[in-house]
Parts: sequence; C-alpha cells; structure tokens
Amino acid sequence: MYTHTKSYKYNFAAQFHTNKNRERNRSFKNSFRLSLRIKADFSGMGLEEKPTDLHKKNDKSDQTGTICVHAFSDLTYISPVVFLYLLKECYTHGTLKATTKFRALQHQVFQVLHNDPQPGPSTFVIQCLYVLPIFGIYCEGFSHLIVSALRRYLKLATNQADSLEAKDLAGQLFLDIVGGSLNHDERIVVKILEVFDVKLINIGKVMCHAKETNDSSGDAAKKFVEQYIFGLVESQSYLTAVSLLEQFSIRQSGKSFLFTMLQSKEFKAADKWATFMGNQMLCVLVQEYIDRNLLKHAYDIIKKNNLRQEFPEVYHKCKESSLKKLAEKGCWEVAEAKTNGDRQLLEFLVYLAMEAGYSEKVDELCDRYSLTGFLDVKVPEASLLQNRFLHLNELAVEEIIWVDEVDGLCNATCHIEGCKVLGLDCEWKPNYEKGSKPNKVSIMQIASDKMVFIFDLIKLFEDVPDVLDNCLARILQSPSILKLGYNFQCDVKQLAHSYGDLECFKHFEMLLDVQNVFKEPRGGLSGLAKKILGAGLNKTRRNSNWEQRPLTKNQLEYAALDAVVLIHIFRHVGSHSQPATGTEGHEKIEWKSYIVSQMDNIKKPKKGMKSKRKPKEAQIDEHCQSS
Repeated sequence: MYTHTKSYKYNFAAQFHTNKNRERNRSFKNSFRLSLRIKADFSGMGLEEKPTDLHKKNDKSDQTGTICVHAFSDLTYISPVVFLYLLKECYTHGTLKATTKFRALQHQVFQVLHNDPQPGPSTFVIQCLYVLPIFGIYCEGFSHLIVSALRRYLKLATNQADSLEAKDLAGQLFLDIVGGSLNHDERIVVKILEVFDVKLINIGKVMCHAKETNDSSGDAAKKFVEQYIFGLVESQSYLTAVSLLEQFSIRQSGKSFLFTMLQSKEFKAADKWATFMGNQMLCVLVQEYIDRNLLKHAYDIIKKNNLRQEFPEVYHKCKESSLKKLAEKGCWEVAEAKTNGDRQLLEFLVYLAMEAGYSEKVDELCDRYSLTGFLDVKVPEASLLQNRFLHLNELAVEEIIWVDEVDGLCNATCHIEGCKVLGLDCEWKPNYEKGSKPNKVSIMQIASDKMVFIFDLIKLFEDVPDVLDNCLARILQSPSILKLGYNFQCDVKQLAHSYGDLECFKHFEMLLDVQNVFKEPRGGLSGLAKKILGAGLNKTRRNSNWEQRPLTKNQLEYAALDAVVLIHIFRHVGSHSQPATGTEGHEKIEWKSYIVSQMDNIKKPKKGMKSKRKPKEAQIDEHCQSS
C-alpha cells in the first residue's frame, strides 16, 4: 500500500454555481484554505511516501517540501477545477504504468462520486467536462476516465432530479462541442450522449431555450444532428456516425450506407449499423460477407444474431473450418467441445481424426456419441502418412523404454551418462479451463542415438522422489553431456512449477535450445524438421491425455519422436556449420555460440546471444566429433 502526502496551500475558496450553496460557501471560505492537506491512500497508484525536493538549485536552504494528494473524502465544498487539478496531481506523481494508474484513478473517482459532489454527481461531471479542455494533454484521457466512472456509478445509484438536469446540460455540452466553442474528441461525444442518455428531445429543449429555434417538436434538433452525422460520414468516421444514428434512433440511411462501410472495410461499423436496423439488414450484411468470401465475419454475425436457420450451410461451413484448424493444432478436446453435440459436426471431427491417422480418437468419439458407420472404415495406417510426416523408423530408433520404477530409473541413468548428446522433451495434459493452473508435467523423454527413455515423472516422484532427484541431476547437471531441446525454457518453467521440491530442475548445464539457432523458426519443431530433414512431424497427439496409463502406442511413438528428432537436426546442422558458404541450400549456421554452459533461471536467451560462461572450445568440438 502506497501513501503520499502533500503540503501545497490552496489560497482559494470552493466555487459553487447554484443559489442553494452560496450561503454555505461564504461561511466555509475561511476554513477551506488548508483543508486539502489530507493524507491520501492510493494502494494502486505507486506513489512513494517520501518528500520531494521543491527548493531551487541555487537555494542554499535545506527546506524540503512534501507532495500532498487530496483524498477526495468529501466533495461537498470542492469545485470541479480543484477536483481535476488534484486528479492530475495523482496521475503525474504516480510511478506505475499509465494503464494501471488510469484504472486506479477511475476506480477512485467512481468511489468519490458517492461523496456528495454538488449539485449532484451527474451535473458535477458535466461541469468537469466543461473545465477539462484547459488541462491540455490530460483532457482526452481524463474525460474518458470520469465519464466511465460515472457510468459505473449510475448502475448502482441514481438521483432522478440530478439525472434530469444533467440530461439537458449534456445536450448543451453536445451543442457547444459541435459548435466549436468547446474542444472534445468525437469518441467522448458519443460516450457523453450514451452515459447521460441524451435524446433529440433534450437537444431540442436546449436549442429552444437558447432561442436558436422556436420549433419545440424536435425537427430542428434532428436536422442539426443529421447534419453533424453527415459530416462524420464525409470524414469517414463511420463508427461514430453509426453510434449517433443509433443513439438518436435515426433510420433513414439504407443499403447504400452499408455498402459504403464495407467498401471502406469498416466492418465493425457495418455490423453495428446492421444490428441496429434489424434482421433484414443483417441478412443483407451476411450475404455481402459471403459474396466477398469473408466467411468468418459472416459466421460471427450468424452466431451473434441467431441467424443459423437463415444460413445453415454457411454456419456449418464456418464451424467445420474452425474444427479443422483446431484439429491441425492437436486441440481435439477443444474441437469436440465446439461441436456442442451437433451430430453433423461430430461426424466431421471423426473424419478429421481418420484423416490424421488418430485411430484411438476415432474409437473414442464413436463410442462416446454412438456414431455408427465409422468403426468398419479402415483408418489410414501410419505407413500411408509417411509421405507427409516423419516416422520413427526413419530415425533408426531401436527401442522405446518406459521408466516407472527404481531399477529401470537407475539402469536408464547409467546408460544415459555414457552418451555425449541427448534430446530432451516433456509432455503434460493440457488444461483448457481459463484461469486454472496447468497440470503437472507427466512424462520426460530423454533420447540417445538409438534409444528413447520415457520417464513417468508423476509415479516416480510419488514413489522414489530422492532417487529421481539424484538420477536426473546427474544427467541434467552434467557438464560433459550436451542436452538438446526445443523452446526448452517453457519445459524448464513447467518442470520447476510441477516439481519445485526437486533440485534437479533448478540448475542445468550444457543446454542447446535448437529453436534459438534459427532466425525464423516457423511451424514449431515440425516446421523445423521439415526444413532440415525434409519431412514434418505429425502433431495430432500433442494435446492428448498424457496422464492416462498406460499410454497408447501412438502416444509413445509421438513422445519418442519429439526427443530423438532433435539429435538428427543437430547432426544435420553440425555437418553444415563449418563451410564458409552454405551448401545444399542451407545457410551457414553458427550453433556453437548458442550453447548455454549453465542455466539457473528460465529466462529465454536472445537470438545470437552467447552464454555468460562460454564453454571451452575443445569441449564443444568433442561433442561435435562424437555426434
């Protein structure tokens, strides 16, 4: 919590604009001079509680003033200009980011609007808006701030007399802004009209009172507003124009206006306008989106406005496109949830799983939703997918060993310690619940040339945590073994989060993150494998359930491939890193400078940045020769 004090002496009295407060103002005049020396508590403002040196540089006196911020505990005798000045002081002396300060101040203003601003909260804010232009660069931001705070206030508390008076004052404010006598951004204009719920009748009332017109029917007000909106359209401020048309319920524009916004790619304004006009215009908009091949926009309108029956084919086409993208990313559980139990979409998802060779997902979906007619269809074998994806057999892996007990752990450690280069990777069950903590790392894959060991971290940590810690420390902290990873800082962070009690995941030696070696790694590890080895990886099972036991054969092969492919990429890179010029279309790759000799944190090194402790050149060459 930050507390800040200020000892400015304000030698002026609060000014009030209503007859009701004049008598009270006279009696208060003498007692108000030092009333602003109040200690404020702004926990989110980042204001430090220390005095600020206010004396001039050539002043030899040791007088140090303190900066005071008003607590806004009572607005009964505070004029808008004083209120805004103190608001500016709060903002300028805050040390946090602008967005954080803005939110903290907005919440504070919302709270103090309950503290008797005179003659009422809504009217007080209008008075502030009249004053704000004199604050220059702070005008726009503070205008949004106090109007947004008032919006929140009005949802909880209303003063009918104050609200009615403020409506007419807001109408006058609108006329003054449009007339050029007051400078406010057009977005503020819209927000003012919305928050104070200003209608044409209020504009007409103000115009009539000012004797600009004798027409009390509102026609003159409508003509005035339409002229202003026409100017906004001419300047292509379509969203503001649409907001005003909606606010004042003006429906004269039609399809031509809609087409103009689409031509200018003002899709948000077009959506807002069509929604205001109703279903007929919405259908016109959807058809325009379809004709322009903007199916995502069409789908959003259909979904938001419940037009599925009017455009069933487009709806399903867009949903299928969305499911396909999720399937390509391996997000099968998310894709399944997106179907909402729709049989047609579920069947499409099954076909996607069949196309990807994801046989267990096909069986799972068919069994869960009683889908028939698929179980007899032969799912493509992995051999049929080799022309698109890299397969484990191509990398000469002889054995995948599952490690979930102490003897296997010790044997695996002994074998791994004899290797010069290893490939590392981890897997964990995805968690799609927003805001929830990620699941524990389930398995860790450590690959040598011919073998891949898959450690069941969950079981080993439960059964033999000390042995697991010792064995993995001997591997991960060994300076004689080069460990390869891809985006490995993410795995390191997740390992530390999952198993914070283990020392083995707090310190690593001799790491090479393959991702950092390449300037523009696209498509993740799969894209890199395709670039270097000529074939990508099938990432279908990336987001599968890695906590189920036993893992399926396909899951084991997927996990093993992710680790062992790093060794093959490393070999290929190493063989093309020595010549001065690129060969076989590959650029020269100086991978040695990316080896991190020690890592005690999870910060990602910048591209091309050498480690703080550079490995001995002879030690690196030893790894090159052995690989």
